[in-house]
Amino acid sequence: MGIFLSWLVLSLAIYLTAVILPGFEVRGFGGAIVVAAIFGLLNWLVGWLIFVVLGLATLGIGFILAFLTRWLVTAILLKVTDAFSKSLHIKSFGTAFLGALLMSLFGTIGEYLVRGLT
Repeated sequence: MGIFLSWLVLSLAIYLTAVILPGFEVRGFGGAIVVAAIFGLLNWLVGWLIFVVLGLATLGIGFILAFLTRWLVTAILLKVTDAFSKSLHIKSFGTAFLGALLMSLFGTIGEYLVRGLT
């Protein structure tokens, strides 16, 4: 049940980001569910690898500033998700970067609310 709720929160975060951020477009809430599944799978498969590579490439500074590295990894994975999905269109990497920030904000609030309700 935890994975399902996390997927739902991520879907909602993607949908709300698309509503607020110009250049970040998703095809309805059903599209957000598909995008969340692809994004979650990519994050699980290669997100950690990109994080480690960036951390090592910055000679450890990426590990010290892990929140910035995670933000950059999320933006990269959003652009990769855009390439794999017809339900998502992101205008530029800058838009993906802002989208990653908004998704993180909405996802954090959503996870907090879900934990409070259960």
